[in-house]
Amino acid sequence: MSEQKEQSFKWWQREWTETTKGAITKAFLPKIEDRLKFRINITSKLTVIVTGHGNKKAYLHKYKIIDDPTCPCRKGPQTVQHIIFDCPLLEKKREKLKAVVTRTENWPVSCNKLGVQYSEKIRRIRRQYKLERRTEEQ
Repeated sequence: MSEQKEQSFKWWQREWTETTKGAITKAFLPKIEDRLKFRINITSKLTVIVTGHGNKKAYLHKYKIIDDPTCPCRKGPQTVQHIIFDCPLLEKKREKLKAVVTRTENWPVSCNKLGVQYSEKIRRIRRQYKLERRTEEQ
């Protein structure tokens, strides 16, 4: 890698590390270098998970689009963390993810490890559970 390119990556990483924005994305991909090595098909569904933006109830509630951030499972706000680690509606899919992860890691694993090493499994969970606006009566 050229010195100029290396300096650009260092600058980019420093900016990424120091910014107060993108906390959820940084949890999944704290190193720019990891993201650049990551060969994935970036879809809108994956973007919803790694950014925390989109049609999750906690996000919609934050911007006063809906009144209640509670997940349809009624066990907490519908956040990325809740969807991946806690939502009982996703227990069967989570067990599949945990089975893969616990071959080499302890559960729960960090979002960084999920983002870099297990993104395909997360994408399958996301496909299974349609994150849509739900009316308050559901």
